[in-house]
Amino acid sequence: MNKIGFIGGGKMATAILKGIINSNWCNPAEIIVSDKNEDALKYLKDNYSINVTTDNNQVVNSSKIILFAVKPFVIRDIMNDIKTSITKEHIVLSIAAGISINTIEEILGKIPVIRIMPNTPALVNEGMSAICKGHFADDKHAKIAEEIFNSVGKVINSEEKYIDIITAVSGSSPAFYYYFINEIAKAGEKLGLDYKTCLKLSAQTAYGSAKMVLESGIDPEQLIINVTTPGGCTAVGNEVLKEYKTSDIIFETIEKTAKKAFELGNK
Repeated sequence: MNKIGFIGGGKMATAILKGIINSNWCNPAEIIVSDKNEDALKYLKDNYSINVTTDNNQVVNSSKIILFAVKPFVIRDIMNDIKTSITKEHIVLSIAAGISINTIEEILGKIPVIRIMPNTPALVNEGMSAICKGHFADDKHAKIAEEIFNSVGKVINSEEKYIDIITAVSGSSPAFYYYFINEIAKAGEKLGLDYKTCLKLSAQTAYGSAKMVLESGIDPEQLIINVTTPGGCTAVGNEVLKEYKTSDIIFETIEKTAKKAFELGNK
């Protein structure tokens, strides 16, 4: 019997299975992955020594924990294909964006479902995941999801009604942070320093600044004050950000992203 079965063997599934192997949550022999792409399955088998198959029902029949790691547009067909194999003894974890807990429960029945909104930094074990319990899931089921996703980063528990905001704030926002990191690097390049050096300076500074927020316990606004000398270089830069109403731009970015997440989830 496998400890966990993945339906979908893409990048996020690979990051998660790598994390749970490295954290010793389970060993490779207790993992099975199904995917249509046989090259992807060969890669996973060769590099992680896990079990692989092209049959989704084999995953369900040989595992108690099932993790959906597939694109939203195919998950309904997959659920309809496996629903006769699913029992109340299974735990279903889903990272399929826009697919609600209700949708999963309507197709698969009264089973424990946990919906997770992860993000791509899970690929380097620095992910941020939000976990939402379904109507038939309890704290024991949530704890299993927490253990799995803690292996690739940090986890919070949330109600599903906040999932669209979470999608904007952490699911999509890596792209926004990449934008700022890159634009700061390109600005340095325009002023005369080579891009590669600027990118390293910008990215490491972003990483260190995030770590300061997470580990110092100091409010971000106070951290801004701490690094800003009145009348100095940072103060001038802060004034430019205020002049161009950067906070309004960021709010609109998050607001529209959350709205789009809501629309996709309600199609």
